[in-house]
Amino acid sequence: MEGKFSVAEIMLIAGTRAALGVGIGLLVAGHMNDDQRRSAGIALAVVGGLTTIPLVLNMISRSAQARAELRSGD
Repeated sequence: MEGKFSVAEIMLIAGTRAALGVGIGLLVAGHMNDDQRRSAGIALAVVGGLTTIPLVLNMISRSAQARAELRSGD
């Protein structure tokens, strides 16, 4: 079972990475005025970063559970 994720999980992971990347891109880009760019960039970077935390914890938990199942022979 280790390493198997649903399409929805993969899309969610990709979406959080995209939000983080777009946020960082807005922070360094010059296409908006400074206040707009800073606000949007910080918001997207925070959302992308914070939504990644539970996904990573879930993946670590599932991986540990799968390893335990393999060791116990289930």
